[in-house]
Amino acid sequence: MAAADPVPPTTAPAASAGNPGAGLGAGIGAGLAIVGAGIGIGLVGWSALAAIARQPEQKGAIQVNMIVLAALVEGAAIIALLVICFQLISKA
Repeated sequence: MAAADPVPPTTAPAASAGNPGAGLGAGIGAGLAIVGAGIGIGLVGWSALAAIARQPEQKGAIQVNMIVLAALVEGAAIIALLVICFQLISKA
């Protein structure tokens, strides 16, 4: 390049070219999904401990149900994060 040649313009990343708020929206959505999953699992555990305290003889059945419900809540959070990721990819 000669000294008189203009500096080539820089290009913006592909993710922000189409929709500049996509990253911010994805971050907020991911945060809400994680916070919601944390609250859900906390409520499941709290309810299970309260149930075991009331009926200790049913501990095994309550634990199995608690694990199944925690897995369902966690699965819903993972699906929400996957949807957010696919939306970001499709906006690029």
